Amino acid sequence: MANTPQAKKRARQNENNRKHNASLRSMARTYMKKVDAKIKAGNYEEAQEALKVAQPIMDSMVNKGIFTKNKIARHKSRMNAKIKALKAA
Repeated sequence: MANTPQAKKRARQNENNRKHNASLRSMARTYMKKVDAKIKAGNYEEAQEALKVAQPIMDSMVNKGIFTKNKIARHKSRMNAKIKALKAA
């Protein structure tokens, strides 16, 4: 356990930051799941709208360091491909 005042403060800060980051990560994942749900429902317009809402949130999580750039790029690419496949079908 932390012994010095600096180490104690750093431990408190780390715990607060961990909780905050977990909240942001959960929110972003919820938006991603909403897009997936619309895709599975087969509704092109609703899936497109859900993606438009989710993309800026996902990008902001990259800027905050919650997710890596490549992970979010991969998810956005796959979602776009699935939505385009919906339109073609």
